[in-house]
Amino acid sequence: MSKKKTHMRRREFLKVAAAALPAARYARILGANDRVRVGIVGFSDRFRQALLPAFGKVGKELNFEIVAVSDIWNRRRDEGVAGIEKVTGAKPRPFRNNEEMYDAKATDAVMISTPDFLHAYHGVEAMHAGQDAYIEKPLAHTMEMAVAIRDAVKQSNRVVQIGTQRRSAQNYQIANQFIRSGKFGDIVMAEMTWNVNQPGRWRRPQLVAAIKEQDTDWKRFLAYLPYEPWDPRKYLEYRLFWPYSSGIPDQWMVHQIDTVHWFTDLPRPRSVVANGGLYLWKDGRKNWDTATIVFDYGPLNDPTKGFQVVYSSRMTNSAGGTKELYYSNAGMLNLDTN
Repeated sequence: MSKKKTHMRRREFLKVAAAALPAARYARILGANDRVRVGIVGFSDRFRQALLPAFGKVGKELNFEIVAVSDIWNRRRDEGVAGIEKVTGAKPRPFRNNEEMYDAKATDAVMISTPDFLHAYHGVEAMHAGQDAYIEKPLAHTMEMAVAIRDAVKQSNRVVQIGTQRRSAQNYQIANQFIRSGKFGDIVMAEMTWNVNQPGRWRRPQLVAAIKEQDTDWKRFLAYLPYEPWDPRKYLEYRLFWPYSSGIPDQWMVHQIDTVHWFTDLPRPRSVVANGGLYLWKDGRKNWDTATIVFDYGPLNDPTKGFQVVYSSRMTNSAGGTKELYYSNAGMLNLDTN
């Protein structure tokens, strides 16, 4: 597909996303005692391993129930029904895609844990369907998609939460309070790392060998991206391939750089420079296995104030681990995690 056609396809989605939302296609008015009906958009490893264990047994306490699971892959859809029933004791209704689920008026809210490039897309769908939403990070990995989901949320007036990990950790909450108190002093620099030695990270060789195109809906998976022939690696190992994911920034940096915005209320960096490459794991992937990214932060209207953030990540050696180090002229705050 030509660049022109690719742009048109993306532009068509953005036009729909930016359009004034009608009174939501369906939004049930909830009373104080009504239980929130939750649908799962994408029965992913992330949902199976993290979200389901965390939320599966507290539905009654928190007044919600998981009633539906939408997944275009028949295997994941079946696993979702069985897995959710095992944890919650109730069998959710399966749907082949989100459109079917929303048309059934079966849910009030959704948890979205699909591939990175689909988060904003599925979020906009949810807003148009009158759903509140929890959306896994990254919310979006292009500015166009970020603006689209932002506008959809504002117009729909729905409740939306993003799954950036640091926000829920007590040590980060204490660090935020400490920095805001002024006792730490002005930040002069921050260093962040996320290092692993995992050649198999984000690989799914057994599933890649097993899945067939007829098992899923490849065209629906591509969504607003240009069509390309079926590729099970891009479907299952999407974190290794742009434009399905940016890899390291989408998966790891998003959590860590979020702390800068949280601790300082700065809306964005003033400049960013990045370098990286594939230096070791040359297995057909396209996204870098090593990256260094330098940010300049500070008041947008005062270039005399600010600080630098140096982010580095590698998948080739785990020395240094995962941490965020904040420096002031008086000391260092070590947020050593994972």
